[in-house]
This record gives sequence, C-alpha cells and structure tokens, in this order.
Amino acid sequence: MKERKIILPQKEMPRQWYNIQADLPNPLAPPLHPGTKKPIGPDDLSAIFPMGLIQQEVSQERYIDIPEEILEIYDLWRPSPLYRAYNLEKELGTPAKIYYKNEGVSPAGSHKPNTAVAQAYYNKKEGIKRLSTETGAGQWGCSLALACNYFDMECEVYMVKVSYGQKPYRRSMMEMWGATVHPSPTDKTKSGRDVLAANPDSLGSLAIAISEAVEDAAGREDTNYSLGSVLNHVMLHQTIIGQECKKQLEMVGEYPDYVIGCAGGGSNFAGIALPFVHDKIREDKQVRCIGIEPAACPTFTKGKFTYDFGDVAGFTPLLKMYTLGHNFMPPGIHAGGLRYHGQSPILSQLYHDKLIEARAYGQEGVFEAALTFTRTEGIVPAPESAHAIKGAIDVALECKESGEEKTILFNLSGHGHFDMTAFDDYLAGKIKDYEYPQEMIDQSIAELEKLLNGS
Repeated sequence: MKERKIILPQKEMPRQWYNIQADLPNPLAPPLHPGTKKPIGPDDLSAIFPMGLIQQEVSQERYIDIPEEILEIYDLWRPSPLYRAYNLEKELGTPAKIYYKNEGVSPAGSHKPNTAVAQAYYNKKEGIKRLSTETGAGQWGCSLALACNYFDMECEVYMVKVSYGQKPYRRSMMEMWGATVHPSPTDKTKSGRDVLAANPDSLGSLAIAISEAVEDAAGREDTNYSLGSVLNHVMLHQTIIGQECKKQLEMVGEYPDYVIGCAGGGSNFAGIALPFVHDKIREDKQVRCIGIEPAACPTFTKGKFTYDFGDVAGFTPLLKMYTLGHNFMPPGIHAGGLRYHGQSPILSQLYHDKLIEARAYGQEGVFEAALTFTRTEGIVPAPESAHAIKGAIDVALECKESGEEKTILFNLSGHGHFDMTAFDDYLAGKIKDYEYPQEMIDQSIAELEKLLNGS
C-alpha cells in the first residue's frame, strides 16, 4: 500500500523556533514611530506587547527555545500530519509528487494556534489578564480565544463585519472558548465610530479591526494587543510547520522543489517556507517558495515596498512592507483572512530580494481548485488554503506540460467546515472573479505617499 500519511514521532517535534532574521542577506528596515516617524525601540512597544514578544520581534538569534508550557499544549495536535496527494496527482495526470501539510487538525482548525498559544503564554507570564485582537475570517480569533481559555485570560475580538455575517459558527466557537466578539467597525471605539460616521454601511476590514483592538488595549492597563500575522514574532512561531515538514520529507527521502502557501499577512506561508528559505540562503538549495494571494487584494504583485501603518487609524508603528495603502478597502471576498493591505516585513524583504515569489488568482479558479481537492483528497479546505491548492495544481500542470518530475509541498493552513456559505455560493454560480482596479491602488498609494511626506 502506498504511504499516504507521514507522521513524525512526537518526540521529534521541533523544540525551537527558527528566526530567519539571523540569515537575511539584507536586514529589515526599523519600525518607525507613528507620530515622529523616527525609529522606535523595544520600550516604545511595551504599552501593548509583553517584553518577551518584543525581544523576539527584534532578536537576531537563529533558534529560540520553545518553553515547555507551550510544548505541552502543542502536544494536543503537533506534529501535524504530512500527506502525499496521490489521488490529486492521478486526477491531474502530472509526473509531479504533491505533498501537503494539514494544519487543519488543530482544535481551532487552522495553523493560527501555533502563535496564539505562544502569545497568550508570554502575556500571562507578565501579568496581563486580557487580550484584544482583530480577526478576518475568524481562524485567528478562534485560536486566540482557545489560547486565552488555556491560560485563564479574557479575550476581546473585533471581527471584520463582512466575515461576522458570512461565518457565524466561527463566532460561536470563540464564544464557547469564552471570548467576546464584536462585528467591526463598532461604536465601542473612536476609530470604529469614525469609520461608521463616514460610511454607516462599511463591511469592515482588517485594518479597521486592528485600529479598534489596539485602541481597546491602549485604554486598559490589564490588556495587551495580540496580532495573528505580519509581525516578526508571529512568523517565528509558525516556523514549527516548515521544520516538521523537513523532518517528515526526510523520512521518505524527499526534498521539495516548490514550497507554496497562501499569503495574506504572511503567517502560514512564512511558517512553511522560511525553514526552506534558510536552506536557499545558507546551503544554496534550488527551492522555489511561492506565496499565493487573491487578485482582489494583490499586495505582493501590485503593492509598493514602502513604509505604512498596519491599521487604518495610524495607531501602529510604520513598517516597511509591500502594501496597497492602509486606506485600501478590499471587496468582501470569502477568503477573509487574505483581505489585508500589507505583507509581513520579513516576507516583503525576501520578495524584494527575489528569494521568494508570488502569484495572484481570481476567486473562480481558486474555488474550482478547492472542489478538485475535496473530490480527490476528501478534505474541504478553507477558502484561504484553497489559494495554495490552486498554486500547487498550476505548478503540477506546468510539470505535466514539461514532463518534469518535481516535488511540490504546500500548506493546507486550515479546513473549511465553517466556510460552507462560500462553497454554497460557488456551487450556485455566485462566485465571480474580481481584480482590484489599478487606479484605486494608485490612489491609495498616492494618499500614503502624501502622508509619509508630511504634505
């Protein structure tokens, strides 16, 4: 019988996170103070982040030990399984081998608990009693609610309004783990009220929800802010994914030619790709790492590499990243976790240095790929993860055309059990492609440049 599932022994689960900042050919540009536009230090972040995470944010150590308390919770679902997609390969008629890492086996159904547990731990350690956060499609909100439940902390979640309506059962999961969930923009914060005053029918965005969550945290001494993507420490925590993949592929004598993940803020793509980018930088491995983003929110492929805020109100530090401008208002596509205007600074620097690649796809092709995967491999993927599936299928078909026997690895970052309204819409023919107009991106970037230049 063919080996389909590759399970890493529990004792071989990685005990350290990999920090690519130690190996970047070009270091990251420093974050800037939102008011003065001058570089900030660790103390400037201490109002909303614990020092343990701030130290990881700026660390240049290549490997950072994972505390035992975090490993004990990771043991609930890690190591996650790696699968060989034989049925998908057969359906495509490709000579390529396709492997996928199934992060949907976590209690929250996605890769997000890898950092949520770590963030809750470091906050609890420093006496914080309550965390505020934003969430798009709900995977991150569920994960932080789960983590806060384990560490006996309160959790306040600002969920993008369009996703709050599209994905009610993710809200239910958060509430079952004890979180309080609000459809953002709300009237609870000044930033939310400002948005509603300008547009009472606003669908919301991650940038708006971030503003609300940061404002919430800044207003209470017992509360810190927690972010599920973009920042360096989040990328760090997710590298357990790629490290496990390397060990699992070694068990069957494989090494990938392609590593693929969907790309919104960057956490799951970074998690699977960065340990292989390490090999590319330090060992000259010829591995291609490709981030897949929606054409409706084309941050890598149409954004600008410049400083920008992480939120719409300008509360957060300015980070140098590929961005569409913090005032960018994405359409209400079903892949809510990918509706973010900016990319991780780490991934942005790697993309700028041509060490990783990116592709953008429309919704119709992405959902078609999801259906093909479901009917061959039996798993219903999240709409975000379906972007990675589409990328893997396209590469496999390119191998079919060229006759090359390549090895493809992609991250199935979460299941789609609470995204069934999206698949209902697809099966009913209601999913349509949407490519964000270039003139609107240009307008958003022009507004950003005007702000940065102080004019």
